[in-house]
Amino acid sequence: MKSIIKIDTKDNVAVALKDLVQGESIAVEEKEIVIKEAINRGHKIAISDIRKDEDVVKYGFPIGHAILDILEGQLVHTHNIKTNLDGIKEYTYNKKLSQNDCEIVDMKFKGYVRKNGTVGIRNELWIVPTVGCVNGIAENILKSFKNEIGKLEIDNTLVLKHNYGCSQLGDDHLNTKTILKDVVKHPNAGGILVLGLGCENNNLEEFREFLGEFDENRVKFLVAQKVSDEIEAGVELLKGLYDNMKKDTREEVSISELKLGLKCGGSDGFSGITANPLLGKLSDLVIKNGGTTVLTEVPEMFGAETLLMNRASNEEVFDKTVNLINDFKKYFMSYNQPVYENPSPGNKAGGITTLEDKSLGCTQKSGSSEVVDVLKYGEVLKNKGLNLLSAPGNDLVAASALAASGCQMVLFTTGRGTPFGSFVPTMKISTNTELFNFKKGWIDFNAGSLLEDKSMEQLLEQFLAYVVKVASGEFVNNEKNDFREIAIFKNGVTL
Repeated sequence: MKSIIKIDTKDNVAVALKDLVQGESIAVEEKEIVIKEAINRGHKIAISDIRKDEDVVKYGFPIGHAILDILEGQLVHTHNIKTNLDGIKEYTYNKKLSQNDCEIVDMKFKGYVRKNGTVGIRNELWIVPTVGCVNGIAENILKSFKNEIGKLEIDNTLVLKHNYGCSQLGDDHLNTKTILKDVVKHPNAGGILVLGLGCENNNLEEFREFLGEFDENRVKFLVAQKVSDEIEAGVELLKGLYDNMKKDTREEVSISELKLGLKCGGSDGFSGITANPLLGKLSDLVIKNGGTTVLTEVPEMFGAETLLMNRASNEEVFDKTVNLINDFKKYFMSYNQPVYENPSPGNKAGGITTLEDKSLGCTQKSGSSEVVDVLKYGEVLKNKGLNLLSAPGNDLVAASALAASGCQMVLFTTGRGTPFGSFVPTMKISTNTELFNFKKGWIDFNAGSLLEDKSMEQLLEQFLAYVVKVASGEFVNNEKNDFREIAIFKNGVTL
């Protein structure tokens, strides 16, 4: 195994593939470099002298500038470089599209085709509270139902607990209603019980109207204050939904029906080398075959946003991408917070130094396909292909937003590891083999083998086959562990 990897020919840093010790001599292209200090695996090493104020280049792009002279063989990290990013920028559309040379593949998965034509990859029974006050009631209803039914003949059950639905105003109130509406209409659910209290802002009668058209055989409603025994009433409604759902069967559908959310969290120095490029290749392949992928985490586009803007399919999509970026920067600034207060302590410990460093790795999950649309928070997918979605970097909020947009599954890359899951299958892809072997109960697929014994083509074939298995019903770890959450974005006051 090599000691370091230089990602792009223009780079003046390389990434350590193993812990390097002071005095060690390593080969970089046609010269030998002596390591001048201990450098941890995943961290950057200067492969030429970098003068103060000179750009540090990784992935072929600046990731910041040196704040002091850095000698060849020294560690390049937070102590000696600083971001180049600052404030709101103006952008010009400079369309640059790469050819998507992925193959057309004859692959299908076994999904549930719903009445409205959407396709789910699970047939689950969900209770959706309109307000956090009834979370406990919902859990008791589901517990009583499962005790009565015994062995389930459906994929799973879930209470989508949240803290909102009351004491909210403006955009916060609308966000809660919108995300819950998206959840109720999600094709992974074969049956939904919408449970209200009776006195909340997000009252059930108005929410029912807000839903618009829905399948009345699949969605039922209960207001707890209007019945003497809400547990008994809830169980009876779940039984009716369950009896209907048991008739559902999986059928073969094209992978063109896949809608995949692209997410990363707990990133490290290998994220932009292994797992994120693997997701990018899969995204391109799925899109070439008529499917859909969604990239979010807007603050982790900062510093790489022009690469996405220049892939916009037309000027309208370009303008929407510009607004996506600048609106999120304005959100930070409205709270007098630094726009570029990122990466996290865990990211830095893993070898990521600046936001440009993180973003250039993060956006690789989108591959090279053109951007066909940009969604506001809570919007659902309308166009097949690569979409961008407005949501923060926070893992739970962003993954929930991806699921709410219509994604049947979230593909989640990580170098540090995380156990959580959203309310759809949340597949964890490790950036390094050590994490995969250490956290078997968290990690579902290992992209670290790209640094060892697998080519991208070999691993992509295996990864696609695994994604199809999961889409056809195989559980990922967050489902096995029953770690499933929903988190809704909040910005305003609480009454």
